[in-house]
Amino acid sequence: MSARSGNNIDPATVEGFGEEWSAFDQTAMSADEHHRMASEYFSVFPFDKLPPNPEGFDLGCGSGRWAAWVLPKVGLLHCIDPAKAALDVARRRIGDNPRARFHNEGVDTIPLAEGSQDFGYSLGVLHHIPDTVAGLKECVKRLKPGAPFLVYLYYRFDNRPAWFRGVWRASDLLRRGICRLPFPVRKGVTNVLAGAVYWPLARTAALGEKMGAKVSVIPLSHYRDKSFYTMRTDALDRFGTRLEHRYTRAEIERMMLDAGLVDIRFREAEPFWVACGFRRADD
Repeated sequence: MSARSGNNIDPATVEGFGEEWSAFDQTAMSADEHHRMASEYFSVFPFDKLPPNPEGFDLGCGSGRWAAWVLPKVGLLHCIDPAKAALDVARRRIGDNPRARFHNEGVDTIPLAEGSQDFGYSLGVLHHIPDTVAGLKECVKRLKPGAPFLVYLYYRFDNRPAWFRGVWRASDLLRRGICRLPFPVRKGVTNVLAGAVYWPLARTAALGEKMGAKVSVIPLSHYRDKSFYTMRTDALDRFGTRLEHRYTRAEIERMMLDAGLVDIRFREAEPFWVACGFRRADD
């Protein structure tokens, strides 16, 4: 699983992600969809404010799908993941790119000197560790003063109506059972969910959008322009993961401030919540 994974880690969750990215290595995703999804996540990231040939890190790089998109824009990128199987997938995807370095480590054993990095990001990772706050602080420590950090954390549906939150609570009961199944069964069940739930809701939202309807109230409407491959990946990610935390926008902002980030900016559209802040200059 990991050479030195540290304490702020859930071994079953790490193993699950290694299995997930081995099964869905993202090579079947089209270049257009990959670009659209990456552009969504990085929409609030200040690439234009980075120094020439910046050095940074991808904490929880998984399959390397975001790293592959970022690498042409930077000088050096450290791809860090505690799941060896996932890191192997990222290595195969990125190849022998001289701008990439790979580290089989966890969030509390990040092998980078404090205050050494021009940027960092962690997308969909820190809500899957026991102590999200401590993990965020470890990431921020690696940044130079004034360097940006981008994070995506699952939201607690704080911008949704009560019935929407009720649907999520029901689905979470399902997740708690599915995530404990053996991986082949887990993958099969989530494939069924992708076909029976994600696909029809997403396509209903796509049709409604063409007719001029407000479709954001439809659960899973965010997938209306996504491929079935992405739906299968995310269904496994959502229902097959043992440990997850969810946060409100206010909680995320407070966590980022406490970690030493300022000038925080949130993405105002799905996926919620993506936010970027800069390490305080006086830290």
